[in-house]
Amino acid sequence: MLLKFKKTVPVKNLTRNENELDTAVTAAIETGYRHFDTAFAYTNEHFLGRTLKRAMENDKRLTRKDLFITTKLPPNGMDPKDVQYFFRKSLKDLQLDYIDLYLIHFPVAARRSEDDYAIFPTKDNGEFDSRDIDPLDTWKVLEKLVDQGLVRSIGLSNFNSEQIRRIYDNARIKPAVLQVECHAYLPQFELHELCKELKIALTAYSPIGAPGQQRDKELALISDPTLTPLCQKYGKSPAQILLRYLTIRDIIVIPKSTNPKRLQENIQIFDFSLSEEDMEVMNSMAKNRRYFSFTSYKGMPDHPQFPFRIPY
Repeated sequence: MLLKFKKTVPVKNLTRNENELDTAVTAAIETGYRHFDTAFAYTNEHFLGRTLKRAMENDKRLTRKDLFITTKLPPNGMDPKDVQYFFRKSLKDLQLDYIDLYLIHFPVAARRSEDDYAIFPTKDNGEFDSRDIDPLDTWKVLEKLVDQGLVRSIGLSNFNSEQIRRIYDNARIKPAVLQVECHAYLPQFELHELCKELKIALTAYSPIGAPGQQRDKELALISDPTLTPLCQKYGKSPAQILLRYLTIRDIIVIPKSTNPKRLQENIQIFDFSLSEEDMEVMNSMAKNRRYFSFTSYKGMPDHPQFPFRIPY
């Protein structure tokens, strides 16, 4: 079922301005998007909730059943005793009776402070203020949310293969989705194979790379010259080639855009297919380039649950 939700709008950093978010989400709905991906950490669930409620009030043909809403538990909410609080807050802000998909956003837990939105708090010395919480204990609370009818499916985000396997082997309700950074520079071949083995749907965030995360003199993925002949051959933009590459591999993509033209372009990718030879060309672009490594948080890589200490 989840693989049907290819028309997805990630609300991460989309905007924290209500008017801008309203315009972007309204345009997305009119374009045909029905899956909205957000998170407690993005601090705009309340804006999205208002906008979706208004959209359903203005168009009676659009119902809750038409929408698929994903949100995520923040690192500072991973203590089993805190999960319900953060989930209920998301549910209230989104103005929903249930969440379609609820993910553990990151396997490393953070200390909870008085500020609910201090997702990655720091100590006085500047180090990341972490907690040593077993994600499996957090997962068991998510299972109870499913039992209560508050969540339809549960999953993971930014977990590595060992962490995924451990959750899967010990879970009463298996993970439905794994959301990770995935694009032509970081195609996640091995992780994808594990997901297929375990029947977990893989969702790619930053599927066209992260233009705002470039290193000095580094070429943006979307500007890679490898894409030029493919764009000419298929009459498509670099973004469309990059998105189609992933969807052909049965990976769900969640590209970010507030531009109505880009929103339209991003879903016009199912009227063509890349040849086997061109898929091999795309595969050859792999360079293990991770844009979101979370290493900027001092001390984060030393945490026992830090996911990127192993290849995948």
